[in-house]
Amino acid sequence: PSLIATTLIFSLALAACGEKTVAPPAPAVVEVVTVAQRDVPIYMEWIGSLDGNVNAVIRPQVTGYLIKQNYREGDLVKQGQPLFEIDPRTFEAAVEEAKGLRAQQVARFETTKANLARIKPLAAVNAVSQKDLDDATGSHLSAKAQLEAAEASLKTAKLNLGFTKITSPVTGIAGIAKAQIGDLLSPSMQTELTTVSVVDPVKVYFNISEREYLKMVGSLAEGKRPGQTPLDLFLVDGSQYPHQGKVAVFNRQVDTTTGTFKVAALFPNPDNILRPGQYGKVRATMSVDKGALLVPQRAVTEIQGKYLVA
Repeated sequence: PSLIATTLIFSLALAACGEKTVAPPAPAVVEVVTVAQRDVPIYMEWIGSLDGNVNAVIRPQVTGYLIKQNYREGDLVKQGQPLFEIDPRTFEAAVEEAKGLRAQQVARFETTKANLARIKPLAAVNAVSQKDLDDATGSHLSAKAQLEAAEASLKTAKLNLGFTKITSPVTGIAGIAKAQIGDLLSPSMQTELTTVSVVDPVKVYFNISEREYLKMVGSLAEGKRPGQTPLDLFLVDGSQYPHQGKVAVFNRQVDTTTGTFKVAALFPNPDNILRPGQYGKVRATMSVDKGALLVPQRAVTEIQGKYLVA
């Protein structure tokens, strides 16, 4: 009897343990999302590099020692504003010398002119020979030519003197100077003095494939040129630039090494925030898909190039 009781108690214990280890199946959870329907713009995007609309490379046009820098690097400079000054003393002396030579030629010209004026009436009455008239005429013409050469030399000397003050040809941002006070400058030097970039508007270069170019042209409304498509610019921090741009230049041909067109777009830059050398993402809205159905990205599965939606 005790053996039967022990076996019964052990069997009940096993049954109790079995009931605790078997858990009921978890209920299935299905997440449901309502499909949204709205108009969706279709974009095309490219990576672009920023550059100045005009990049004026500043170089010396005469040889001399740099004695002054008249601008602060990185600041906005105006057209005609002096940037550098070269020692002008040699060129001032050249101007004075050219003035003296011109004065000599003026005196000679006036003398030959007076001689010719006296000989002409005498030759008319055969008071002097024809040779005398020819000699006077030749001397006058020679003096006139030499005077013109002296005046040209004086203009050249004054022009070289003016080149000692190097000014900005455009209004823009001036870069860091690559020459120091006391350097000997010359037109043949390898490096420029600085560069002034016009950054309003700023130019953005990007490359589009031939397929994208054809798609861009085909997606536009009839009679509308590709350059009229508004462009958005996104900076490296992800922020959208507040001003829209437009295409300014399509290169005339496809680059055979890359198979792409080079495109230049212009963006307004009134606060000079954008600078040459920056990068950004250019986006163009090519069309709008009316009444498109939108589902979450996580609901889309790609299998062998086909997209499935659960």
